[in-house]
Amino acid sequence: MIEIISLSKQYGKKKALDNISFSVSKGEILGFLGPNGAGKSTTMNIITGYLSSTSGTVTVDGYDILDNPNEVKRRIGYLPEQPPLYADMTVEEYLDFVFDLKKIKGISKKEHIGEIVEKVGISEVYKRRISHLSKGYKQRVGLAQALLGNPEVLILDEPTVGLDPNQIIEIRNVIKELGKEHTVILSSHILSEISAVCERVIIIKDGRIVAEDTPENLSKAHSKAVLSQRVMGEKNAVTAAIKDTEGVVSVRVVGEADGAIDVEVEADGAVDAEFSKKLFFVLANSNMPILMQKTVEATLEDVFIEITQNDIPEDYTEPEAVIGEKEEVTDESDI
Repeated sequence: MIEIISLSKQYGKKKALDNISFSVSKGEILGFLGPNGAGKSTTMNIITGYLSSTSGTVTVDGYDILDNPNEVKRRIGYLPEQPPLYADMTVEEYLDFVFDLKKIKGISKKEHIGEIVEKVGISEVYKRRISHLSKGYKQRVGLAQALLGNPEVLILDEPTVGLDPNQIIEIRNVIKELGKEHTVILSSHILSEISAVCERVIIIKDGRIVAEDTPENLSKAHSKAVLSQRVMGEKNAVTAAIKDTEGVVSVRVVGEADGAIDVEVEADGAVDAEFSKKLFFVLANSNMPILMQKTVEATLEDVFIEITQNDIPEDYTEPEAVIGEKEEVTDESDI
C-alpha cells in the first residue's frame, strides 16, 4: 500500500531524513516512533504531499507522490498534531466544508458524514461551534475530517495528545476499529498506546531507522535475564539465599508487604525452567515459599529509551523494508 525507498530530506546542511526505506502493507497499523526532531513529522508530511523530498520515492497504492499527487492525496486521510479546524464553524458546517473541499464524488454527503459522525462519537456536539468544544471533541472532529472520503490510508500524528485517560482509551478503540478497514500510520509519544494498537513499530532517530519489528519482538530482544519473585520470608535471609544460588548475578528488593518481599533476580544466562527450578528448591528448602514468579520483559518504553539514548554505531546498516466515559463538556459555553 505504501512504499518508501531511499527517502531523504535536507535543510541546508541539516539532514532531517537520511536515506530511509520502509513499506506498510494494506490493513496494517504501523507505529512510527522517535524523539522530538527525529524526522517523524517530516516523513508524514512528505507522504501526504505537504513537503517535497530531497531524494527518494514515495508511492501509495502504486501512485508516486510526485507524478500523481492528486491520486495519492485522494487515498490519504491526515490528522496532524494540531487538527486543522475552523473554530468559528459548527461541526456540521466544518465537515460539510471539508467534504466539498476534498471534491468527494459518488456518495451521499449527508449519509457519509452521518456515518463518520457516529463512528467517532461526535453526534452530541454536531450542531455546536468548534470553538466551544473541549480538547477531546476537537481531536475527534479532526479525526472525522481525515475519514471523509473513505481514504485507504490514515496518517495520525499524535491523535491523543492532551487528552485525559478516558478520552485516550476511547480514541484508541476508534483507531483499532479503523485498522480493520484502513492502512494506518500512527505516531505517538504514549508508548503504551502504540503497544496496544500497532502490529509493527518503526523507531527513527536523527533521520534514520534504528529499529523495526513487532512490539513483542522488540520487547523480547531488549529484555534482560530478570526474574520477578514474591517470596515469604525475612528480607536478608531471602536475598542471601538467592545470591548464593548458582547462576544469579544480582538481587534487587523492589517491595515488602505482609511478611513477603518482592525481588528482581538477574541471571547470567537465560531465565529458563532450569534456572527457576534451582531458585525454587533453594527457597523451599529454606522454608521460604515463592508466592509469585514471572519473567520481566522490557516494555516498549524501555526499548525506546535504550535505542534512542544510544549513539548509532559507525557500521550501522539500515534494516531492509518489510512489506508486508462519555466526555463531559468542560464549561457552560459548551452547551
